[in-house]
Amino acid sequence: MRTLSIIIPAYNEERTIHLILDKVRNVELMNGIAKDVVIVNDGSTDGTVAAVERYIAANPSMGIRFIQQPKNMGKGAAIHRGIKEATGEYLLVQDADLEYDPREYNELLRPVVEGFADVVYGSRFIGHHPHRILFFWHSIGNKMLTTLSNAFNNLNLTDMETCYKLMRSDIAKGLVLQEKRFGFEPEVTAKLARVKGVRIYEVGISYYGRTYQEGKKIGWQDGFRAIWCIVKYGL
Repeated sequence: MRTLSIIIPAYNEERTIHLILDKVRNVELMNGIAKDVVIVNDGSTDGTVAAVERYIAANPSMGIRFIQQPKNMGKGAAIHRGIKEATGEYLLVQDADLEYDPREYNELLRPVVEGFADVVYGSRFIGHHPHRILFFWHSIGNKMLTTLSNAFNNLNLTDMETCYKLMRSDIAKGLVLQEKRFGFEPEVTAKLARVKGVRIYEVGISYYGRTYQEGKKIGWQDGFRAIWCIVKYGL
């Protein structure tokens, strides 16, 4: 039986972690594909650990694996650990908040399962799916970063910074990744683009973004780091 590893990096997500896990539990994957749920706690200081442990106790059939980082090391480092621990033929990253919808896993899986793709990006900027209206300058920054990334990597993505990047696990495990924080997205894109013969597809997804008051963590400093990463890994 084929399996999708769902890597969930979690840092201070006590309010939403059980809600996203409910969504992951309820989605039925195409072609009988099984789920391998890997939660990586990145040194949370709130009640995230207790919330996850309660959820695991109440839902033993999900077979959730709960990994603890030794300290807060950054989202990228948590994803690196999740990739290492993944056992499925395919993997993707699921943020622990409610910005991305697990009900769309099958749309990401379909091009890979049907033999067309090795990597599928979920774009928040194409298709007919709901998209919460939030920050003008964030949208400009995203488009700028995506355009710059495309120029360095000879791609035509519409959403390089998307969380939803589904890929074959053997490809992900073959990448040598360094970025520990939010530089993960431009780094992994640059390195995927250089995998010999890789087939990258893009599908439209919805986006239920949150404000800083609601827990959003990325800031302008991460944008400058992303530019540095695009140039560094693009060259």
